[in-house]
Amino acid sequence: MSAEKQPGKTEKPREVRKRLALRIPPLLIFVIILVPIIALQWYDTRSQIGGLQHELAKRLAEADASGKESRNIVVEAAEAGRRTETKLGLLESRLAESQNQQLALEALYQELTRNRDEATLEEVEQLLLIANQQLQLASNVKAALIAMQEADARLQRLDRPQLSSLRKVLSTDMDLLKAAPYVDTVGVSIRLDNLAASVDALPLAMELRPPEPGTSQPRIPVTENMWLRFLHEAWEDIKRLVRIQHMDKPDIALLSPSQAYFLRENLKLRLLSARHALLARDGTSFKADIDASMDWIGRYYDNSSRSVVNMLETLRQLRESEIGIELPRISASLDAVRNYRLARDRGNR
Repeated sequence: MSAEKQPGKTEKPREVRKRLALRIPPLLIFVIILVPIIALQWYDTRSQIGGLQHELAKRLAEADASGKESRNIVVEAAEAGRRTETKLGLLESRLAESQNQQLALEALYQELTRNRDEATLEEVEQLLLIANQQLQLASNVKAALIAMQEADARLQRLDRPQLSSLRKVLSTDMDLLKAAPYVDTVGVSIRLDNLAASVDALPLAMELRPPEPGTSQPRIPVTENMWLRFLHEAWEDIKRLVRIQHMDKPDIALLSPSQAYFLRENLKLRLLSARHALLARDGTSFKADIDASMDWIGRYYDNSSRSVVNMLETLRQLRESEIGIELPRISASLDAVRNYRLARDRGNR
C-alpha cells in the first residue's frame, strides 16, 4: 500500500485536480456557485426591504402628521363653519329686523306725508276762507290777495304734480283780483271812524264868541286924579259888556243842550252809516250819508274853526272815492280745494 502511494505523491497537482474534478458532481458545483449569488441577492433584497420599511415608516409618520393636521384643519373649519353659520343667522335676523324697521319707517313716512298733506290742505282751505271773507265782508282786495298768495305758496311747497290743476284755478282767481280796481276800503273806514270820534270836539256855530278886545289901553298918567282914573276903568268895563259881531249866517240855529247832544250823536250815526255803506259797496248810500254829514256840519258848526274845515275837506275827499265797484268772486278756488280733499279722502279709504 505504501509502495503504491509513494508513486502517487510524485503526481502533478494538475492531474490531482483533474481527478478530483472528475470525482465532484455537477449539481454540487451549481450549488456552490448559486449559494453566493443567492446570499448576495438576499442581502440586497433585505437591504432594499429595510430601506422600504424605513421609507414606509417615514411616509406613515408624515401621513399620520398630515392626517392630524388635516383633522385639526377640519375641526377648525367645522368650528369656523359653525361660527359663520352663527354670524349668518345673526346677520339674517338683523337683516330681517332692519327690513321690518324700514317697512315701519316707510309706513310712518307715508302716514306723516298724508298727515302733512292733509294739514297743508286744511291750511289752504282756511286761507281761502279768509280771502273770501275779506273780499265779501270788508271788500279788502289786498288782504284777500295776500291770503291767496300764501295759499299758493303752501301748495307749491308740497311739490305734488296732482296739485297743478288746483294751483291753476288759484292762479286764475288771483289774476282776477289783480285786475280789479283797487279801493282802499280799510283806509276809508279808518278815516270815517276817526271823523266820528272827533265829532264831540267840533265847535257849534252858536257857541262862537267875538274875540276879546285888545288889552292895550292908553296909559293913564300917574299924576291924573284918582277919580278920573276910576271913571276911565269903569268905562272900559262897561264897553266889554256889549259886543257887536257881524255874522255871515244870520240864521244860526240856537240849540238847547239836549238838542246839541242829539245833533252830535246823529252826525256820528251818519258817519257810521257811511262806513257800513262802504263795506257793503253801496255807493249811493255812502254818498248820501256823506252829503248829509257835510250839510249838518255846514249848518250847525263853526265853519271858521280849523277842525271843522279839516273835517269838511276830508268828507269831500271821501265823497270822491268810487266804492260801488263789483268785485270778482273767488269761490272757484275754495270749491276746487274742497273737491280735491273729498276725492283724496275717498281714495284713501
